[in-house]
Amino acid sequence: MAIQGSMNSAVSKTIGLSESTFMVHFSATIIMIVVLILGISRGDWSNYSRIPWYYYLGGLIGVIITYTVVLSIPRLGAAVATTAIIVGQVLTACMVDHFGFFGLEKMPFTWLKFLGLIFLSIGAKLLLN
Repeated sequence: MAIQGSMNSAVSKTIGLSESTFMVHFSATIIMIVVLILGISRGDWSNYSRIPWYYYLGGLIGVIITYTVVLSIPRLGAAVATTAIIVGQVLTACMVDHFGFFGLEKMPFTWLKFLGLIFLSIGAKLLLN
């Protein structure tokens, strides 16, 4: 993530933030078209209509994440930005697990996980100094 974000930030310095975010997702789309054409994936498109519409908002979230990573790395540095993102991702993942969002099996948020988040946050704070 640090390498990708740094590369995307370098692109944004040349062509702009929104433009670099577009290029990242455009190039990923081209690669996935090739993967699908080559038949590397063994998925089943007939199940497309069974997916709740709001699950496709993951694409929107991906654009937002890419945009904010490209924005934050030049301002904070790759290490700090990546660490902050990881802390946020782990906290969010703990909530997803605890509540069983998106049909996942519930996994309780224990005091040990809380302690782990505290240590992770302390590590992130140390990187800010």
